[in-house]
Amino acid sequence: MWLRTVCFYVLGTLSLILHIPVLLISFTRPLERRYYRLFSFGRSILWLARHVTGIRYEVQGLDQVPKEGGSVVLPKHQSTWETMFLPTVLRLAAFVLKRELLRIPIFGQGLQGIEAIAIDRAAGRQALEQIMEKGAAALAQGRDVVIFPEGTRTRPGARPHYRIGGAKLAVHAKATVIPVAIDSGCLWPKQGFLMRPGTIHVVFGPPVETEGRTASEVNAIVQDWIETKQEELYQRYGCPTRLPDTAR
Repeated sequence: MWLRTVCFYVLGTLSLILHIPVLLISFTRPLERRYYRLFSFGRSILWLARHVTGIRYEVQGLDQVPKEGGSVVLPKHQSTWETMFLPTVLRLAAFVLKRELLRIPIFGQGLQGIEAIAIDRAAGRQALEQIMEKGAAALAQGRDVVIFPEGTRTRPGARPHYRIGGAKLAVHAKATVIPVAIDSGCLWPKQGFLMRPGTIHVVFGPPVETEGRTASEVNAIVQDWIETKQEELYQRYGCPTRLPDTAR
């Protein structure tokens, strides 16, 4: 596992460097074509994860995601893996992410190219206003807006804390919410170096309609569904990196 993990990171870095010409050429293209070209990097990472480290994946419930886009997608966030996977199945996914990521060489320019929604998380109310404004604009363009409700990667089994920004955007824009359970942290953990071979399970939940509901109600529904499904995944498939009960 150690050797495979080292090879993965070396080849992943090489892939990023080789995408510099793609990055430069893509900025002359419309968003839809630019998006597809730039996320060839994400597809290369998924390919390397499968063929170098042995990480595969299974997807359930994708048919519940509207193909025309315009949904607010609220996924569990345990690993880098889902940031590479979700753009392959969502429509022109607009990720809400911390502004610091734009400073990463090459990768940050790629995020700008796909028009990610970068916010200053320390800005408080102003950050929420940015999500409302830019998120609503992306939804109006038929893009799916992806917001990790816990704000950052969490370890499997960690006590959940769902922020309300994604639910507020959905209610504000009258958009459908799609909850997503993902157990990626069991194989590609937030902490530690080794990547374990196995299968990541992705489950798209039933759409949550926001009409007639408050943001708090939507957030509670999403949290309950995701955390219940996460527990089912841990129980069914196991999770070697899951926190023990005493650490939660």
